[in-house]
Amino acid sequence: MSELLLRAEKWDGEDPLAGKRSAFVLDDVVYLDGNSLGALPAGVPGRVEDVVRRQWGELRIRSWEESGWWTAPERIGDRIAPLVGAAAGQIVVGDSTSVNVFKALVAAVRMAQSAGSGRDEILVDATTFPTDGYIAESAARMTGCSLRAVVPGEVPAALSGRTAAVLLNHVDYRTGRLHDLPALTAAVHAAGAVAVWDLCHSAGALPVGLDEHGVDLAVGCTYKYLNGGPGSPAYLYVRAELQDRFDSPLPGWNSHVEPFGMRASFEPAPGAVRGRVGTPDILSMLALEAALEVWDGVSIEAVRAKSLALTDFFLECVGAYVPEGRVESVTPAAHEERGSQVALRCADAGDVMKRLIEGGVVGDFRQPDVLRFGFTPLYVGFADVERAARVLAEVLR
Repeated sequence: MSELLLRAEKWDGEDPLAGKRSAFVLDDVVYLDGNSLGALPAGVPGRVEDVVRRQWGELRIRSWEESGWWTAPERIGDRIAPLVGAAAGQIVVGDSTSVNVFKALVAAVRMAQSAGSGRDEILVDATTFPTDGYIAESAARMTGCSLRAVVPGEVPAALSGRTAAVLLNHVDYRTGRLHDLPALTAAVHAAGAVAVWDLCHSAGALPVGLDEHGVDLAVGCTYKYLNGGPGSPAYLYVRAELQDRFDSPLPGWNSHVEPFGMRASFEPAPGAVRGRVGTPDILSMLALEAALEVWDGVSIEAVRAKSLALTDFFLECVGAYVPEGRVESVTPAAHEERGSQVALRCADAGDVMKRLIEGGVVGDFRQPDVLRFGFTPLYVGFADVERAARVLAEVLR
């Protein structure tokens, strides 16, 4: 038995989060793709069956009140809030990440322009997930703004009196680089602009501190580190002090102050509710609510500590096992710049990932040459990490 495997087994035995592994449906595969789709929490199937058979099948329309369907978007939002450092009453769950990015960015520009400041430019993360860029371009056309793509580290220098809003990713989806949310948010505010953060690759993996750092608006998906299931609804955070100014470009009957009044004119509801649009997707939403129960008793600080230990250990094992020069890490070595994934550049990455999956190690591939490995501390252990690096080495040989 190798020294690395001995250390892995020792650390797994001492891991305070090890007991959470049994809360998921897992097999003997090393699953390192939780940054794309989280594993299934064991309590979800039974909850979904109850929602379908009893709440829908027996109670039917009564479930909007008796089963709490109507208030689910805010109730589940409050369940997510502690995981991103937010107080209750600021997060609403519903729609896709893309729709929420659109709502947040257009509303951000409207807030910035409401004082007649003449702000007419949106800055967008040049390394962003493509959809965010597409939506930013559309939002710019809608609001009469120009759009400028800037890498996050250059945002402070790019800000000006023209800047209305800035859309940034907390963690780069390709490289796993963690951007400096506190400093960048402060710079955006100092310029008089509104900060919008995409938390898809950080929520549930590391502390975010939305309230602490004065973030204005934020969005995120729930099917990665929050394990909500494929296509599970996203969420929208609107800081409490800004809620009365949040002017959504997608007003709907669910965000109306009197939704059942069926009035011809729109009057927004108070609070985070004004981030809603139409009828909630109840089946997916309640599956997400059940999935979030795995977080009971878990501190995000403990998750972050294990995440860093796992990624450190993976890089060490790769260095020890993989033939020299075969891969190159594009994930920052510094903890303050690393999310919860490791990205390795590899000349034939697509084929390598296929062979890894055949060998029982599941990560994913990003064009043109990146192997991505996501580390979900609630169910990934140190022995998994050692095995993944060992199989990678065997494939590359």
